[in-house]
Amino acid sequence: SRKIPLICTEEQVKIVWVEEDPKEIIQSVYECIERTCEKLHQLKIDISNIKAVGVTNQRETTLVWDKETGEPLYNAIVWLDLRTQSTVEGLINKTPGQNKNHLKHKTGLPISTYFSAVKLRWLLDNVDEVRQAVLSERAMFGTVDSWIIWCLTGGRNGGVHCTDVTNASRTMLFNIHTMDWDPELCRYFDVPMEILPKVRSSSEIYGWMVSSDNLHCLFCNPVCVCLGDQSAALVGQMCFKEGQAKNTYGTGCFLLKNTGTKPVMSDHGLLTTVAYKMGKEEPACYALEGSVAIAGAVVRWLKDNMGIVQSSSEIETLAAAAGSSYGCYFVPAFSGLYAPYWEPSARGIICGLTQFTNRNHLAFAALEAVCFQTREILEAMNQDSGVPLTMLQVDGGMTSNRLLMQLQADILCMSVVRPTMSETTALGAAMAAGAAEGVEVWNLNPDHLPHITSEKYIPQINCDESEFRFARWKKAVQRAMNWETIEPCCSSNGTYSSIFFFLLLLQKEPTK
Repeated sequence: SRKIPLICTEEQVKIVWVEEDPKEIIQSVYECIERTCEKLHQLKIDISNIKAVGVTNQRETTLVWDKETGEPLYNAIVWLDLRTQSTVEGLINKTPGQNKNHLKHKTGLPISTYFSAVKLRWLLDNVDEVRQAVLSERAMFGTVDSWIIWCLTGGRNGGVHCTDVTNASRTMLFNIHTMDWDPELCRYFDVPMEILPKVRSSSEIYGWMVSSDNLHCLFCNPVCVCLGDQSAALVGQMCFKEGQAKNTYGTGCFLLKNTGTKPVMSDHGLLTTVAYKMGKEEPACYALEGSVAIAGAVVRWLKDNMGIVQSSSEIETLAAAAGSSYGCYFVPAFSGLYAPYWEPSARGIICGLTQFTNRNHLAFAALEAVCFQTREILEAMNQDSGVPLTMLQVDGGMTSNRLLMQLQADILCMSVVRPTMSETTALGAAMAAGAAEGVEVWNLNPDHLPHITSEKYIPQINCDESEFRFARWKKAVQRAMNWETIEPCCSSNGTYSSIFFFLLLLQKEPTK
């Protein structure tokens, strides 16, 4: 990978950098298309039956590329990257009352490292290639969806530079009321509006697949859906009615509740986001969202960093062998805490250890941590909406872990329902593509939706036990708070101690 500049002050700073190679991202898309066509051929299915292509993607992940050469100007900065923490602190300090919710009335979001505007600001401030491309009017900004659609529809030879309302609403540059880029927000972050993609609905024809060595099998198919991954999962779970909700368990954990055509502002640490807009003339629907940075990523940490498990599937076996954490609690605040705290200074903590604690107990505590974080979000969502959920619909890779699903039901004291088809993010993109104007092979009217087979998990412990465990978890969370500071730390000889810098280069795009 290219050399990356490190610019920081003389404080001891611990930074997590998470990047992806944009060329590898688009190459993985080409490989997916090629293998899909090969598989259809093996099954003797005519690929001419494919009528449309939909795109779903990591939200917030930010990249800038050169529209003349088609080359990325830097690696994509991933949603959970923390390099912009000092930028965020500076922005918050400039607001009246140092209020991280200063922009929330327009964006629905707190000022946080999570969102795209601060990542773009970092690129403009730290990467000379990006600055020069902006000055010479060659730069294009986008989240992953914009990059993929631009490449699929021709790239530097007429590629379409667009995004949809769900992705735009995660940038902090988009006004969720006017449904467009906001000049005042762009001035606040000092972002030139000329580099922004055009904002479109989530389901309409943006352009057509071009003929190339990578895309010959889908030549001239319309690209007609763009949905951020969590919105796509909401669609895939068929949560089209106000009050319906789903929780996706991937690298992070994301609980979205459909609030209808009017945005609901949270008083309890949740985000207000655009859920979807199913056509140019259709109204936008909104959602309340609770975002957890680390869910499935904690399993990868146990595997790759600690060697406690040899494979992701092994954690269920280990945790089941323990049957309990025996008082061990794990707060995986590797990237700070997201909803409902929005506290970037928090760091991971494991507490309640005794001489009897073993790796089985740690595995159990890691799974419990995912469930406790979901409960915190669910309680905040019930308070904001005023209508408590009585059942949780779930999806995503982690839901194959049956112990996790049972723990989730126990800790929530409510039923958890997992569809047989758990990859609802991809399903949602396909559903919306087939319903797009100009394609219309089906419609998404609730009366026409099929019945989906599912598996239900019922609570198996009493609520008093659940309350006790949850209270201990919250105590552990408080121990994790305010761990990282920007105060200088001096070594014994009076000089500043060395800077700790962690760089994580992900060779493949992680599931969000």
